[in-house]
Amino acid sequence: MRVFGAFGRLDAVKVVVTGGAGFIGANLCRELSMAEGFEVVAVDDLSTGCEANLEGVAATTLVEGSILDHDLMSEVLDGADSIVHLAARPSVPRSITDPMASHHVNATGTIAMLEAARAAGVPHVVVASSSSVYGANPVLPKSEDMVPRPVSPYAASKLAAEAYAAAYGHSFGVGTLALRLFNVFGPRQPAGHAYAAVIPAFVSAALEGRPLPLHGDGKQTRDFTYVGSVTAVIAAAVSRGLTSTVPVNLAFGTRRSLLDVIEAIEVVLGDVVDIEHHPGRAGDVRHSQADETLLRSSFPGIEPIDFHSGLSATVDWFRSSAR
Repeated sequence: MRVFGAFGRLDAVKVVVTGGAGFIGANLCRELSMAEGFEVVAVDDLSTGCEANLEGVAATTLVEGSILDHDLMSEVLDGADSIVHLAARPSVPRSITDPMASHHVNATGTIAMLEAARAAGVPHVVVASSSSVYGANPVLPKSEDMVPRPVSPYAASKLAAEAYAAAYGHSFGVGTLALRLFNVFGPRQPAGHAYAAVIPAFVSAALEGRPLPLHGDGKQTRDFTYVGSVTAVIAAAVSRGLTSTVPVNLAFGTRRSLLDVIEAIEVVLGDVVDIEHHPGRAGDVRHSQADETLLRSSFPGIEPIDFHSGLSATVDWFRSSAR
């Protein structure tokens, strides 16, 4: 990990957030906008994000369009100091339904963004990768020096994205940092579709009095990370211009089963929920847990928001958004 130039100038630091109207992107724009000295531009085609996610966010401009639009990206990146590349076609099941679409957005979209960054002379790029790249590797916790073994097209597309980030760093001197995100959850995460992530799907169902849709036996484990912890790390990376020649896990080494999550939701709600059992899903890994060593050494001042506090905040947001 190294610092790729300090952003110490007096005028505002321009940060472009691709996928900026999405779940993580909108939370990040809020995080950056609360800090002084940032001009934030969110780029989003609104295919999964929505304009309402950015309501009330100061110092942020939303540009509607695709990262694959070269002319648009050239214009948006003019004068940018840093890019946070969150735009993606999410979901393992969605990638199994349409692998080419996931590749087009996640892999081709990433190299298109990096090429636009190179042409514009942007010195710093943060690329969101995924813990799914570890795939069938059974060793826990997952450390960055493990050989990736993706088991879904989504995972393969994310591995390609982080590989392109490393290649542009080596070949063209673009300062890059690939962060492997693990099962992020929190406010503004969409729930009402077939490919919803597990926590918003559970919380939404519980608040609406529906059975929680559980795929598999529920004993599969994940390293759930509250979105506020994720945005704090990314904001720190942008502020310090941090880069790395290797990907960095962005999770804090916790592991809980889906049955544990259901129990925690019952505690927050003060009520017992019903469960609707479904078969396990193709492409899902059995267990996931991050080795946090490199993350902790790179961001020593950041402490994660604990799971139960994050879950309570998530439930509160779902309640308020339903009114």
